[in-house]
Amino acid sequence: MRVVIADDHGIVRSGLRMLLESEPDVEVVGEASDGAAARDVAIRERPDLAILDVKMPKLTGLQATREIREQVPSVSVLILSMYDDERYLFEALKAGASGYVLKAQADTDLLDAVRAVERGEPFLTPEAQRALIKDVLGEGAHRTDELTPREEEVVKLVAEAHTNREIAEILHLSEKTVENHRSNAMRKLGMRDRVELVRYAIRRGLIDP
Repeated sequence: MRVVIADDHGIVRSGLRMLLESEPDVEVVGEASDGAAARDVAIRERPDLAILDVKMPKLTGLQATREIREQVPSVSVLILSMYDDERYLFEALKAGASGYVLKAQADTDLLDAVRAVERGEPFLTPEAQRALIKDVLGEGAHRTDELTPREEEVVKLVAEAHTNREIAEILHLSEKTVENHRSNAMRKLGMRDRVELVRYAIRRGLIDP
């Protein structure tokens, strides 16, 4: 298996290389220290797998994943992260990653993840699987109606911290109409405040985490 690794810390890349190349059939064919370079190396080398840190300069691991998967769909991606946060997990899967591995567990989970990708399977830890199930069940319980396109636009702008007045100007609506759309969306979603709307917007891919 040909692998590219990307992390903005050289010592992390060295550790990953040592771990991966302890396997007789794994070869690291490229390294990168930022997301843009990771994308370019993956497109040039066309490895079987790219392992990307979620937080990198120039492009995040999630942005690089989207671009790699769009331009070279044959390249699988694993996201490596220090963040045990379901927002990043959901966004990684939405971007096209085949799995999400915590750095704290990389010594035990990374090779299992690589082998899962080799078999054409996604890699999710038991904790990640529980988070996904909880998310699906939670959304099913809250979302009794789908949002209209206009309500979704308002939710996106609210999540981006725009005021009702700013949203009204952007969408060429009255403030009262914006407030009605916002209230309807929150009622449909069973949500009470902007924090919950932001979380929903991230899950739906309306905004980046």
